[in-house]
Amino acid sequence: MNWKQFDRANNLLAWGAFLIATLTYLMTIGLSASLWDCAEFIACDYKLEIGHPPGAPFYMLVYNVVSHLGGGPQHAALLTNVTSAVISGFTILFLFWTITHMLRRVLTPSARLGLNEAQPTGEVMTLGQGIAILGAGLVGSLVYTFSDSFWFSAVEAEVYAFSSLFTAVVFWLIFKWDERCDNERSDRWLVLIAYLMGLSIGVHLLNLLCLPA
Repeated sequence: MNWKQFDRANNLLAWGAFLIATLTYLMTIGLSASLWDCAEFIACDYKLEIGHPPGAPFYMLVYNVVSHLGGGPQHAALLTNVTSAVISGFTILFLFWTITHMLRRVLTPSARLGLNEAQPTGEVMTLGQGIAILGAGLVGSLVYTFSDSFWFSAVEAEVYAFSSLFTAVVFWLIFKWDERCDNERSDRWLVLIAYLMGLSIGVHLLNLLCLPA
């Protein structure tokens, strides 16, 4: 299997996992407020108020915009829940790519994807290795899709869905930088990581766990 074949399959399966996750969450979404912090967040999102400490200003700004797309406060709860569902689907997308990247580094350590414009044209992995890598990505991402804690956060207005997306994207970007760290202007990946880390603080502190990595 060459890079072009693997890359195409990697992208198609990743977006397939995204669709499965997003449709699942949209079909099981909460139509109104759940009986805990979600009611507070929905009200704060719609009226752009201050939530309980430590606060989540960037979360409030993003969800405030979405909550006003329905034309009235009666739709605010549903729209904020829909936002969490779609955001959680993107989390699964980046999780898939992270898993396949890690497995590729383990099974084909000598083959490095995306280092420069001149990609290798020959076979860089066997068909069995490609199936194992892609299968692991699909299984791992779907297991997380249907895990109890993540599913709950994906169907309600809470900060955890948005925070999980930041964590997934930053962790994926760490690998993108790692493969390109010797290239010219590779520091732009670190700048992007730092920028997203800063934004994530306005959602939840979970993303700080990416710093040791």
